[in-house]
Amino acid sequence: MNPPSDVQARWSQVLNRLLTIPAEDDAIRLADELAAGRQPRMLAFVNAHAMNSAVGDFEFYKALCDADVLLRDGSGMAMLFRMLGGEPGLNMNGTDFIPRLLEAYRGRRVALWGTRERWLAAAAARCEAEFGVEIVSCENGFHAPAHYCDAVRRARPELIVLGMGMPRQERVARLLRATATGGPLIVCGGAILDFLGGKVERAPRWVRRAGMEWAYRLVREPRRLFHRYVIGNPLFMLRAWRCRAAWAR
Repeated sequence: MNPPSDVQARWSQVLNRLLTIPAEDDAIRLADELAAGRQPRMLAFVNAHAMNSAVGDFEFYKALCDADVLLRDGSGMAMLFRMLGGEPGLNMNGTDFIPRLLEAYRGRRVALWGTRERWLAAAAARCEAEFGVEIVSCENGFHAPAHYCDAVRRARPELIVLGMGMPRQERVARLLRATATGGPLIVCGGAILDFLGGKVERAPRWVRRAGMEWAYRLVREPRRLFHRYVIGNPLFMLRAWRCRAAWAR
């Protein structure tokens, strides 16, 4: 794949790969279909931060385009779809969809790789208690990629949840899919292990319904998320308007 030279080209490729989910029944069906797979697959989520990152990081952009399933995440992406005359479907963010996947893997072998040990252990205990999965491997998110390739061979998980953050987890997921034996589903989960482990608190439901969970997270973690939201969100909207004008021509 040769590097596209402009924002429009990269965004167009990512948008063409996105799978929109019209209704809750379709989300349930997707979780069941993913759990029934027999080949290594990579699932990733695309939000405004991912679209910005795809512009400046070609390896990350390639990983997104190479994913088996890409899902639309967040209110920014919904606005982009509507600006381009499309229907965004459900907000398929990982924090809501990954627990549904864990439920679909009840009684099966799961690996949790990411965050730090304290929160990782708490996330593993919660997954076993709440979703009835068998946690066969827990690894923090700071090893070299080859370490996780070895862990796949040792633990033979059926579902791998990566909580390493963008763009690292997408690169690791792509490598794991290429080297894994069996048919694991490899999920790029962002902060999911921090949520499950109790390090990060979800926004109240009314805030999520209003599409403002990003603002809630910014208030809670201003130093870590300042660049992503305060700088990244206006940049995303500027690029979205420019893409809309270019594609309209």
